Amino acid sequence: MAELTYRDAVIRGIAQEMTRDPDVVFLGEDIAKAGGVFKATVGLYDQFGPVRVRDTPISEQAILGAAMGAAMTGLKPIAEIMFSDFIAVCFDYIANEFSKSRYMTNGQVKIPLVVRTGNGGGARFGAQHSQSVENWCMMIPGLKVVAPSNPRDVIGLMAAAVRDPDPVIFFEHKSLYATKGDVPDGEIVDTLGTAKIVRPGKDATILALALMVPRALAAAEKLKSERGIDCEVIDVRSLVPLDTQTILGSVARTHRLFTVEENPRLCGWGAELVSIAADEAFYDLDGPPVRITTPHIPLPAADILEDLALPSVDRIAERVQRSLNA
Repeated sequence: MAELTYRDAVIRGIAQEMTRDPDVVFLGEDIAKAGGVFKATVGLYDQFGPVRVRDTPISEQAILGAAMGAAMTGLKPIAEIMFSDFIAVCFDYIANEFSKSRYMTNGQVKIPLVVRTGNGGGARFGAQHSQSVENWCMMIPGLKVVAPSNPRDVIGLMAAAVRDPDPVIFFEHKSLYATKGDVPDGEIVDTLGTAKIVRPGKDATILALALMVPRALAAAEKLKSERGIDCEVIDVRSLVPLDTQTILGSVARTHRLFTVEENPRLCGWGAELVSIAADEAFYDLDGPPVRITTPHIPLPAADILEDLALPSVDRIAERVQRSLNA
């Protein structure tokens, strides 16, 4: 067992898969000798060399086009899009090309690639470099979408993503890179489509993703210590595939549902989960599901305004308490 930062877990996760499988290659802007803009790829160039770890031009379309071609011809590329906001620049590849190729060729062409990208706010990068865009990708048939919240899951989900025959969008939260967690020794391989109950509870279910997981956990502890409200917190981890069994099973036990999302409110991932709960667990619910979100605004760069926009521990706790006491 070792304590790793989320950043170092990214490096270990990629290295684990590149060591295991010589067909895994890595490409992106400044990922090689520079070690990545977030220093989340340091050492990979020295370990695996310039053939398997390649810097690219500053062109998101070129990165994903090269990755798709490599995947079609037998390699297993990991492609970095530096900021998830820049997915918009190469969205045609994501929405129309590699997400559809396996279906349109009746399985003759597989696209086993991973697009890893820095996602989310909290680092004062402003409206064009701080968005949470996992909801952009989960709506596209043919893609798988994951967002780990801790170092151990970074490694396990990276392994699952690289070994999957379909394209996976792997969202790393920029504000989690410096956080630490215990990671077991040896190979770690997880399963896509599995959520985790990270805090058992009996009074309400809180669903969270990435940065919102530690905030939901802190809010749950605050509610328990100050109000005696015992919340179950679920780390959703994988949006596609989605672990509805774990989520709906929790709702059946607690009878209340809250989602904590960094997405802007309109069409966030929590809206889909609330819809599923309304369809499949309506009679288990003792009150309406509640979404705790970022307002439908561009995320401010000013620290005070950004902190106000993103769901905070206090706002999560206050909203849960107010709803349960209504």
